[in-house]
Amino acid sequence: MKKTDVSRSLRIWFIIHFVVDYAAGIPLMIAPKFTLNLLGFGSADVLAARLVAAAFLSIGGVSLLVRNYSAETYRPLLLFKILWSLFAVLGVVLTIVQGAPMMALGVLLTYAVFSAVWLYYWTRMGCQA
Repeated sequence: MKKTDVSRSLRIWFIIHFVVDYAAGIPLMIAPKFTLNLLGFGSADVLAARLVAAAFLSIGGVSLLVRNYSAETYRPLLLFKILWSLFAVLGVVLTIVQGAPMMALGVLLTYAVFSAVWLYYWTRMGCQA
């Protein structure tokens, strides 16, 4: 793949990212206590949950909106997604170490998969930080 190309598969991953972010973000925004209770986080802060929802909805929304843009748009977004997902992995790991519910492992796996996907495409596009 040339540095100026964006593969069809990466565009599809951006759509998948939109779907996953909105599937998590909408319930957290509308009914954070209910959603967090379902996931085993009974005492979580509603404001923090809604801020996470805002991040999901924003990042996922951008993923959908730019899916047909050029490589020049994808490069900084990939870097952003790499940083976001790697710091999320760190945050989830720290939370698991402190006794998070089992559902946190699913959250960890989701972020780890997205981190791997974004890193793969970052290198495939020949990007540099």
